Amino acid sequence: MIDYTALPSLAGVYLEDSYVLEIIECRDRLVFNLDAVLTPEHPAYHSPLPGEHYCYTAASLVFPDVGHVEWVNRSACRFTDATGAMDLGNIDSLTVEGNLYAVEGDWGMVRIQSSPPRIDLKV
Repeated sequence: MIDYTALPSLAGVYLEDSYVLEIIECRDRLVFNLDAVLTPEHPAYHSPLPGEHYCYTAASLVFPDVGHVEWVNRSACRFTDATGAMDLGNIDSLTVEGNLYAVEGDWGMVRIQSSPPRIDLKV
């Protein structure tokens, strides 16, 4: 089992402090819409805005070509930040073994059989 930081398609993204805004489950893909933290290694990185510790950007963590999704547990918890924006918490871990991905956070835990995930920045 390996950690997401070893996946080239997720290079330059720090999931543990990214915020999950929405989870969309479709027939052929699973999408986590994020307020994503980019690290200096990411080509779209910029200095953090005043009052922020990280470079945040709107992005989607996309699991394409989904063969199977198994929700181990789900939570309806919502969190509100200082600006009043709501989110589902963070992605605490994302591990991979073959084509099986295990993703866990405040929102629950899901196992996904799919092609490698990717980050799509929203422009």
